[in-house]
Amino acid sequence: MREYAFELRLCARLEARAPGTVARQVGASVGGERVMDSVVVTPGPAFDERTVITPDTIPPSVIEAGVSRRWTPVTDAFAGPPGRARSLAERGVESEFLERERRNGTDCVRAVARYPDWFDELVGFEHKPDLGSPGDLYTQLRKDASLALLDSVVLTTESYVTGAHLNRIPPEIGVWRVDFECEEPIEVVREPTELDADGPGLQIESREAGKSDVRPVTSEEKARQRRRVAERAYGKGWRPRFPACARVEQGEEAGATLPFCPWKGRVVNPNADCGPDCAGFEEGAPPETDPTGERAERTDWVADPDGARTEQARLGGWE
Repeated sequence: MREYAFELRLCARLEARAPGTVARQVGASVGGERVMDSVVVTPGPAFDERTVITPDTIPPSVIEAGVSRRWTPVTDAFAGPPGRARSLAERGVESEFLERERRNGTDCVRAVARYPDWFDELVGFEHKPDLGSPGDLYTQLRKDASLALLDSVVLTTESYVTGAHLNRIPPEIGVWRVDFECEEPIEVVREPTELDADGPGLQIESREAGKSDVRPVTSEEKARQRRRVAERAYGKGWRPRFPACARVEQGEEAGATLPFCPWKGRVVNPNADCGPDCAGFEEGAPPETDPTGERAERTDWVADPDGARTEQARLGGWE
């Protein structure tokens, strides 16, 4: 569980360092299985327009359908069978990006706002506290650099970083050494190189000694996936739930609240550490926390927006 606690504590630090959206465990490939440990999404020119719409992720299929701000029959707004169209319309309404009415006897939808250009850079973080047990780390980072879906990628570790480590890590990947006991816990060992996120890339499907199977990825495919990464990050965030254990307390890192177990003496993963199988488990209500309120207070994310529909009505509405 060392990596889990490391990840949570570093997310708290990333959130405190600069404006942006921090999220954990976000898919970061085009049709592949890559999951980035953490992602930071920096605000773009229309970030405030995005916060007005919804605090949640807008479903990618709804955005990609390009539903206009004029009333459109559901079956015309979405490609495919009527059942799929109705399902997507329902998901769009639930996300507060669409509204739905029957007009002249026809089931219609319209977007509450144009989808804004709300994010700028996407920075990925791979967390590996112990470089002595790297697993497939180096192959994975090579995949990240070749695809260049994100603007930059950083490896974070608690290990002392040697020249041998740096030689095995793709040169495009930045490296941070982290020591949470220091006043300034983050030491930049190597700055990341800006990747060509706007251009095409190569997705490495498999890699063996002396051989890699690759698939070309177009800039359009990458742009679509970048939007998906940003949306997922915006709606998901990084904060964990607290386990239903009377022992667990509210820990703290950089002003953020984390699940700390005094019996184990560390931050815990509720899904893996806690429950009846733990010898220190004491069934009880988790401590009262307000992760939504904390996120809203610490960042520019808006937990309870008025909604774009309300804003449009205030400005005089549109058809």
